[in-house]
Amino acid sequence: MTDVLDQFLPQGLPPTPTVSIELDSEGRPPFPQFFDSSMLSSFKTCETLFYNQYIHHWKPKDQSVHLHAGGAFAKGMEVARKAFYVDRHDEETSVALGLQALLTFYGDFDCPEDSAKSATRMAGAFEFYFANYPLTWDDCVPLELSNGKRAIEFSFAEPCDVRHPVTGDPILIVGRLDAILGAFGARLITDEKTTSSLGPSWSRQWDLRGQFSGYAWGCQRAGIKVDGALIRGVSILKTKYDTQQAITYRPEWLVNRWYDEACTWIMQAIISWKHRRWRHNFDHACAEFGGCQFRQACSSENPQPWLEAAFERRIWNPLLREEKKL
Repeated sequence: MTDVLDQFLPQGLPPTPTVSIELDSEGRPPFPQFFDSSMLSSFKTCETLFYNQYIHHWKPKDQSVHLHAGGAFAKGMEVARKAFYVDRHDEETSVALGLQALLTFYGDFDCPEDSAKSATRMAGAFEFYFANYPLTWDDCVPLELSNGKRAIEFSFAEPCDVRHPVTGDPILIVGRLDAILGAFGARLITDEKTTSSLGPSWSRQWDLRGQFSGYAWGCQRAGIKVDGALIRGVSILKTKYDTQQAITYRPEWLVNRWYDEACTWIMQAIISWKHRRWRHNFDHACAEFGGCQFRQACSSENPQPWLEAAFERRIWNPLLREEKKL
């Protein structure tokens, strides 16, 4: 398959410049041993975006309020669910413990004045969530796994059919789910999304989202049959909260199609790595969602000074949900 894909590599173009970061004899940084849904999405969006984020591990020095607030919310959800379903606390105590974890995670992060995702507003959104989706709701209970544990913050790391270009080991496809619920007569991967707004099209965006097809594949490989995903959105504005939930199904044929194409995307990434040639999108992706974070670097003939000024190198571990500085 790799030989077939090689023909699509643009010919006669210089390799993408590299900088000093454990380069091999061919001048290449290490190729990842694993892929998660964010990495696949990044590569499909723009090869240079993927190269900057996951080959050289450039991350903004100023952390995004959306990522930090979302991480705080997710930590609170994890603690509240475990307190209720595992430690058998009552609902009030469980939500209180989750709220404490959220605020501890949020810490002294300096929320921009124009953002609604302050610590206070995130705490209010957390309480709003459980007012709408109480832990005592009997029709939405975390699945009990064969080992007796509840499927809360369930992680997987499963080998795929693509081999690493250096080690020869199978590349792992990894993921970490908020929960797997027995809900509405089905087994549903569950994911909470904090956002600024919820519109009429919000619920339709998940039907073909690769994140949930990949999660379904990972569950399948781990021996857990799931029917689809339950996505719960919480919008956080300065004056109000709102929520929607959507159910999207993942039949086996769709999961298999996602997997086949994910392997092809990973093989294409190997080709780009092997030839040290990472293409730019130069299209909609440069300006969507407020503009790509690397837009200024890509606008320069020499991107290095821009990268060093605004970014630092941190490696993201998707299973632990932790970043480590290089």
